[in-house]
Amino acid sequence: MARIVQKFGGTSVKDIDRIRNAAKRVKREVDAGNEVVVVVSAMAGTTNQLVEWTQTMSPLHDTREYDTIVASGEQVTAGLMALALQDIGVDARSWLGWQIPIRTDDVHGKARIERIETGELGRRLAAGQVAVVAGFQGLGADGRITTLGRGGSDTSAVALATELKADRCDIFTDVDGIYTSDPRIVAKARKLDRIAFEEMLEMASQGARVLETRSVAMAMNNRVRLQVLSSFVDVPGTLVTDEEEIVEHRVVSGIAYSRDEAKITVEHVADRPGVAAALFGPLADSAINVDMIVQNVSADGATTDMTFTVGRADLDRALAVLEEQRKTLGFKALKPDSNVVKISVIGAGMRSHAGVAQLMFKTLADRGINIQVISTSEIKVSVLIAADYTELALRALHTAYGLDEAG
Repeated sequence: MARIVQKFGGTSVKDIDRIRNAAKRVKREVDAGNEVVVVVSAMAGTTNQLVEWTQTMSPLHDTREYDTIVASGEQVTAGLMALALQDIGVDARSWLGWQIPIRTDDVHGKARIERIETGELGRRLAAGQVAVVAGFQGLGADGRITTLGRGGSDTSAVALATELKADRCDIFTDVDGIYTSDPRIVAKARKLDRIAFEEMLEMASQGARVLETRSVAMAMNNRVRLQVLSSFVDVPGTLVTDEEEIVEHRVVSGIAYSRDEAKITVEHVADRPGVAAALFGPLADSAINVDMIVQNVSADGATTDMTFTVGRADLDRALAVLEEQRKTLGFKALKPDSNVVKISVIGAGMRSHAGVAQLMFKTLADRGINIQVISTSEIKVSVLIAADYTELALRALHTAYGLDEAG
């Protein structure tokens, strides 16, 4: 007997038929003698509608009331899933975040889980009852409902799997696993049988949307084995696990990309100590995350140009913050560019193989693709290029690193 957490995303519970289909997947584990916790998202499109209503009612809304409204989507799905299970003979009961409770901080809209009190939940599981938990929500110290932000249901599932010492956390979605690249762009992309936590974390943070970064990081820190599966086809998925469980690493496991980037060049900044701190400090104070950074000597030889990337959604705000610092920094001009994409080559095998970055640069150069910014980590090389070359770059790199090959 195993203890398993199964999480169903919005597309997997989009309507009544899909909820019934998901319930059959749950029943299969119950029939195998396993203890099961089900975590559900809101039905596809529901959260967006609730957010839109909230913003229409009050553009500068109270975030506590925002959480009350948007958390209702998962409540509906949890109740419907419990009913679907009961209708096929499975003893099931729905749980909201405050009923368990899942304790969070008071940062409404993007709360962080502090602890989960699973005593009663554990007793129900041991008695053979399936727990259907509304994902994405918790209970703040002020006694009000909180929501966990983007990817919150994945985070709920991994946190419950951690606290309940589950053997595995299955993430059911509309894809059947983790691929070497986006199969919508790279026709030869292959599904991976296994991927290491660290590789998946890089893939998620560099644009792969199958799993959210926070849930992967939590799974890695707590050694919770994740499995990404399709709700719609009954085929093996991809296991996200410890590096030690993977017999042999490819040098590169995948090519990820992110269109959510924007580049800013600050021209003719004084080349003196403290300038970088003065430039990036106000951005940090405004909660604007800076990613890739490069510094070049300006054409006049006496000043420097600073180029960096921010999230595309933060571009206008970042420009406004920098304009406020123009007198302090003394720069000549700001040059924004949102027509860029970040391409990342990722693989744990890069630790023990030289020449990975050089192959990336040569492959892009051979196709006339100019690299604007570069950043690296132990298992990743990222470059910023013009967005027009996204498809060409992904396909060329996928071939160059041998990812087109079977096996």
